[in-house]
Amino acid sequence: MARWKGMLYLFGAFSLAGTSVIAARFINGQLGIFTTTAVSLFFALLCLLPLGWKELAKAVPHLTARDWILFAVQALFGMFLFRMFLLYGLSRTSAGEAGILTGATPAVTVLLAMLLLKETISRAASLGILSTIGGILLMQGLLTPGRDHAFSMEHLAGNILVLLAAVSESLFNIFSRSAAVKSAAAERAPLHPLAQTTLVSAMALLLCVIPSLYERPLASLAMIGWAQWLAIIWYGPFVTALAFIFWYAGIKRCEASTAAALSGMMPFTALVLSVTVLGENAGWLQWAGGLLVILGMVLIGVNPENAEKKAGSVEVLDS
Repeated sequence: MARWKGMLYLFGAFSLAGTSVIAARFINGQLGIFTTTAVSLFFALLCLLPLGWKELAKAVPHLTARDWILFAVQALFGMFLFRMFLLYGLSRTSAGEAGILTGATPAVTVLLAMLLLKETISRAASLGILSTIGGILLMQGLLTPGRDHAFSMEHLAGNILVLLAAVSESLFNIFSRSAAVKSAAAERAPLHPLAQTTLVSAMALLLCVIPSLYERPLASLAMIGWAQWLAIIWYGPFVTALAFIFWYAGIKRCEASTAAALSGMMPFTALVLSVTVLGENAGWLQWAGGLLVILGMVLIGVNPENAEKKAGSVEVLDS
């Protein structure tokens, strides 16, 4: 039961993360990369602090130096480096190539989970992960003939940056799961998702403030319209705050390999919203890829009994 609850949280986290593509469409070219991240984190903290201050007050005095280091690493990889690499990469490569490369996140996460966390992958889970990766590649048009989806040397720098974003996201997944496992091993209650999201968001904001000053943030913010402001607000309380609360609530109940498969909801959500909200066209290969992503999540949900026990062992609190 704990693992299914965790999967539901992760489903919500990655679905919300997929909406960031739509929000980015309204902001792209209007604000600097670090300005966008800093302002969205500021709005996220405006929502998080009133809701999570009691949990923060209880938890902060008991945090160890290792806890602070782990939170700083999560802020660095999960928010700062991921967004920096991805946004810079998108300015230097095509959307098709970037989409293909972000499909590396599930595979990299699973590989790191096996090497660093010593997680074992069941046959059904392995098929689910392969189905998810295949679905992502189909959604991004890898198998569509034509030059639009071929990798080109002129986009090499952008492709490398997007690949680094995928690796950063995978490392964030691993460090988050590692923190949950260590808390369980030490027989400590894991930090409440609200408090953890608040601390990580605050650290990421500190990382963004100095580089954002070089982007003339006040002048650029004064020039944007209401649609851009709504996109930034959505990016903060929802894509950042709520999605990360769901993430931390889910990763303490599920293994990193499960999170890797569910990360396929990011491109699938982006595909659905690009068609329904932005009016873009999607071919049968894209929808077939979406079905493979869903199949992958179903296969991951076919959970052997020992995996259920592992997931339940880290669920110290159920809130």
